[in-house]
Amino acid sequence: MQVLLVEDDEPVAESLRRGLTRYGFEVEWVTTGGAALAYEGPYDVVLLDLGLPDTDGLDVCKALRERGDVPIIVISARSDETDRVVGLELGADDYVSKPFGVREVIARIRAVMRRFQPRTAAESGPDRYGPRLTIDRKAARVRLDGEEVPLAPKEYDLLAFLTEEPGALMSREQIMEAVWDANWFGPTKTLDVHVAALRRKFAGAITIEAVRGVGFRLEIVDGGKSAP
Repeated sequence: MQVLLVEDDEPVAESLRRGLTRYGFEVEWVTTGGAALAYEGPYDVVLLDLGLPDTDGLDVCKALRERGDVPIIVISARSDETDRVVGLELGADDYVSKPFGVREVIARIRAVMRRFQPRTAAESGPDRYGPRLTIDRKAARVRLDGEEVPLAPKEYDLLAFLTEEPGALMSREQIMEAVWDANWFGPTKTLDVHVAALRRKFAGAITIEAVRGVGFRLEIVDGGKSAP
């Protein structure tokens, strides 16, 4: 998969490029909005910083969206809710706030690409997580030991999101934005309720670790132990 990375912060860009390359992505890195708009090579997804030296990243986002439907994931240090809302309204498909981990970015890329590129028939079967759990994302069905587990809609969405990248630490904010709403302003107690439900329903197949003050990490249980 080819990624167009638009980021003027060299340490951030190099870290992302190294991390993405390790996971099999091909990365083309440009440092300005002008270079991004002038780039003519192929790419499957855009990682776009908002704080560019020559133009506002929101303007670049709008211009890229007017050209086509290639997925755009905004990566920015801006924490203002307005920037997030405007970015999504201008056509961004997701928004990741700095600082972030490479695994989180990869999980977001995979989630976005899953929506944009339906899998072929050979690839469209259920995803397996360890010996006991399968998730059929096409049919939105989850099975434990071959038996379908009834889930509330948000329970399914939460499980599907956390299993995009097992082992990755996801903050409460990231989870609420991905599973509930990018503009969620309410308490996050509902997240704890849904996590507790998943722990109860999938005990022995997965673990969901709470990291105090940060968020949650899902691990797959394999052979009686959580997979690394």
